[in-house]
Amino acid sequence: MMFETITPVELKELLKRGEKINLIDVREDVEHEIAHIESARLLPLSRFHEWAVTLDPADEFVFMCHHGIRSAQVCALLSRQGFKKVRNLAGGIDLWSLDVDTEVPRY
Repeated sequence: MMFETITPVELKELLKRGEKINLIDVREDVEHEIAHIESARLLPLSRFHEWAVTLDPADEFVFMCHHGIRSAQVCALLSRQGFKKVRNLAGGIDLWSLDVDTEVPRY
């Protein structure tokens, strides 16, 4: 694997410490409306080719989706493009809802 994963609990701790992390949600708008993490920036996978070129390969990123499949695809694509600091949120927003914030709806 060319990228790392991070658990929802690990991400929560990094955010709590105020670490500079670009949390990117690659789900679609309608999914984001149902459930989201406040600090996440929505950049849907369907528009990857529009926004990927705007990212700085030197920055640190955590990508998330519903269960971690689409965000893993993004991590793999960016890793092949030379990004070194990309991580996938294991279990996505669904596991975040179970392990970190039960107020986030599951769908």
